[in-house]
Amino acid sequence: MEPRAAQLRRRGGPGEEQADQPSREGNSETHRGPDLVQWTRHMQAVKTQLLEQAQGQLTELLDRAVWEAVQSYPPQGGPAPSIPAESLIKTREPSLGKRKVFIVRKSLLDELMEVEHFRTIYHMFIAGLCVFIISTLAIDLIDEGRLMLEFDLLIFSFGQLPLALVTWVPMFLSTLLVPYQTLRLWARPQTGGARMLAVGLGCALLATHTAVLGILPVHVAVEYQLPPASRCVLVFEQVRFLMKSYSFLRETVPGTLGAKGGAGTPTPSFSSYLYFLFCPTLIYRETYPRTPSVRWNYVAKNLAQALGCVLYACFILGRLCVPVFANMSREPFSTRALVLSIMHATLPGIFMLLLIFFAFLHCWLNAFAEMLRFGDRMFYRDWWNSTSFSNYYRTWNVVVHDWLYSYVYRDALWLLGGRARGAAMLGVFLVSAVVHEYIFCFVLGFFYPVMLMLFLVFGGLLNFTMHDQHTGPAWNVLMWTMLFLGQGIQVSLYCQEWYARRHCPLPQTTFWGLVTPRSWSCHT
Repeated sequence: MEPRAAQLRRRGGPGEEQADQPSREGNSETHRGPDLVQWTRHMQAVKTQLLEQAQGQLTELLDRAVWEAVQSYPPQGGPAPSIPAESLIKTREPSLGKRKVFIVRKSLLDELMEVEHFRTIYHMFIAGLCVFIISTLAIDLIDEGRLMLEFDLLIFSFGQLPLALVTWVPMFLSTLLVPYQTLRLWARPQTGGARMLAVGLGCALLATHTAVLGILPVHVAVEYQLPPASRCVLVFEQVRFLMKSYSFLRETVPGTLGAKGGAGTPTPSFSSYLYFLFCPTLIYRETYPRTPSVRWNYVAKNLAQALGCVLYACFILGRLCVPVFANMSREPFSTRALVLSIMHATLPGIFMLLLIFFAFLHCWLNAFAEMLRFGDRMFYRDWWNSTSFSNYYRTWNVVVHDWLYSYVYRDALWLLGGRARGAAMLGVFLVSAVVHEYIFCFVLGFFYPVMLMLFLVFGGLLNFTMHDQHTGPAWNVLMWTMLFLGQGIQVSLYCQEWYARRHCPLPQTTFWGLVTPRSWSCHT
């Protein structure tokens, strides 16, 4: 037999054999390295997505737990500190649903922006704005031979803005002083005739306050012919001040007037009321959850995005709407032209809807919330995932929905004994539709009840037919289809009426001439 040493020498020895094995494993590790890195990155992405989904579900569960804890808090035998008015309101009304609870939470888009895939969609919208700017510059170079950089539509829309801001001052002062002083008047210890006199004087002050907010902005807008954007400032502030005044009085007056024995009741601090007038909510509370500090870079970012949305909207109107509708009233009316104009307006219409949502409900409200350290940033929910119009109406604008739910729906159920929920819901639609139509009438300067019909009639029917029991992708597609068509109808009909009233002015101003659509008869 061959000696063991010779065999080892011929095969390279045990040491060399063991040395070859790590070398082969090293080559294998080298080949597997890129695959392992890709697999690790994939698993990290999966982990991130799972954590985001779990965080969203956990947030919903915690919100529900907080609300249930507040609702089930047992009443104490002694006086409850720090919430006298709210406690009295709760004892005077039956339990008709959940009450608004404020907690610290971020806006949904801020959470989604942390996901790279969603940021890409945001970047696509920015790229679209860049394309609009490039096309404007290119057209100026081709047609004029130089860069015009004209913003005629923007300048026209915000014309006489200083006058609108001056008009805002007495509106704000009236809202700042009258409701709070009225509450203090009613909270004084009074009995008999003195108390009745105080109630009458307070009602007179509130009537004067309502008249100031109702008449002053309308007079200024009509007398000085303010353009649309300046009118927006006045009408939005008018509606906001009225809703905030009502909320403040609704939350505090029942406890004040319900005090017995002529004893005075404590009133909220003036600083809490002043904070409420500026914070982005329409539901009054004496305190709100606050964030520890102000991120001024976040404020600047949101204000810049809001300004970008305004420029974006002007480009869309100037490039996609003005060329189509400016001379439409001069052509003979035809069903074909009307249908084509509505179809053409669906794209700019849905863009305008998204820009209004992002500029106001996200950027503007978040900027003010950050400056005031207001903690609850849930100004909207995931309305884009809605499979029913009832869910869409609840999630599109949570700020207004909370006010309508608290002071129209719940109070209507209280007055009707909690039985007529359909009537209470119809009341919410009626109030919302009338206010929306009033805003459109104020901003555009004419009465054309397109929004009233779409919101109250078609929106009401869709709310009761496309209810929450309908789920699935097909219903979400149907909801978006209806939104596209609805926006197209609004943009088309309002643009036609706008230009018809300029091309065909009335020879004599009459009531029926003001309320009759001019686009039906103006074909010069």
